[in-house]
Amino acid sequence: MKKSLVTGALIALVPVAAWAWPPANWTTPTKPFHVIDNVYYVGTEGISAWIIKTPKGLILLDVGMPDAAPLVEANITALGFKLSDVKILLNSHAHIDHAGGLAKLKADTGAVLIASEGDRYALEKGVYEGSEDVHSLDFPAVKVDKVVGEGETVELGGVKLTAVLAPGHTRGCTGYSLPVTDHGVTHQAFFFCSASVAANRLTPNPQYPGIVGDYKRTFVRLKTIKADVLLAPHAEQFDLVAKRAHLDGPANPFIREGELAALTQSMEADFAVQLAKQSKAGSPR
Repeated sequence: MKKSLVTGALIALVPVAAWAWPPANWTTPTKPFHVIDNVYYVGTEGISAWIIKTPKGLILLDVGMPDAAPLVEANITALGFKLSDVKILLNSHAHIDHAGGLAKLKADTGAVLIASEGDRYALEKGVYEGSEDVHSLDFPAVKVDKVVGEGETVELGGVKLTAVLAPGHTRGCTGYSLPVTDHGVTHQAFFFCSASVAANRLTPNPQYPGIVGDYKRTFVRLKTIKADVLLAPHAEQFDLVAKRAHLDGPANPFIREGELAALTQSMEADFAVQLAKQSKAGSPR
């Protein structure tokens, strides 16, 4: 899992020569597919983008890198949908690898962008908050049309997603809960934002004020979520490739009890390690 936390994180503050920024699979095309109930995958090989189908149109959650926007659009149409069917855009968090293509999708679909107040600044400036001088992390700015808060719902055609604010990874990191049905049984899907430290500074010069407390509260909050369908932003965070390979089996591989809890535990442990390292590095000698 430690490898997943590294490869599934924003690593662009590390020199490009060391990490080959961005990872190739972030913009590698892959075929879209039906995940469960009214949920479809339209992202790239490594970065998730999700379609939630409703009787009144589509909700699109995340787009990926700026260069991935045409790939996501092609995947939407490959499923038989029209771009004009997209009525609402959502964003899990305001980083280039998830928000980079929002501006193009908004322009091409005319959809309304809904995001948290905490991420409004980064989205509308097109920057990585706290690292505005690192221009490799810039992305096309996009206007937020409506703000969503903790416990509020985003509704279209009777389909409701409930927002779960989980700040830390970004100031406004937002997950969404959605009930889904498989073979007549109701399950709880959770579109996970992230809780990895990634390129964030925790101390002594935090990425943003209060970030350490935000992470700690987020880990507590995530442990209260009862979900058996984990849908994460990076493929390696929820075994996307392996699950997809078994979609033709008797049971939906995306239904997996305890996966969110395990991911949360791993990220919390990594956070403690990173906080200790940064505290030691920043302490007087």
